[in-house]
Amino acid sequence: MSSGNDTLARLAEVVESRRTADPEKSYVARLFSKGQDAVLKKIGEEATETVMAAKDGVPQKIVYETADLWFHCLIMLAQHGLHPSDVLAELERREGLSGIEEKALRKAVAREGDESADI
Repeated sequence: MSSGNDTLARLAEVVESRRTADPEKSYVARLFSKGQDAVLKKIGEEATETVMAAKDGVPQKIVYETADLWFHCLIMLAQHGLHPSDVLAELERREGLSGIEEKALRKAVAREGDESADI
């Protein structure tokens, strides 16, 4: 069995390869052709379905809906020239930080940015 990183990388390659495919023959190409708002709407729908599956508590439904959500997030990342490795690098950066520490760090960085704008 391959690693999750390999799977995400392969799926990202498929998404990228379908960017310019015929929208009549490729779901991914159709979403790309409709633009960012269509992709974002789809992510919202999939996120809602994932939440509903979690509330139902059926493990297989949770996995299925999460897979749909992640797939559509791959499409969004590709729209912005990003790759799953960018997200994984950010998660690795956060590894070992508590959520509270990470949030405080983001606030401090934002404050520094605000102060430098005043100069």
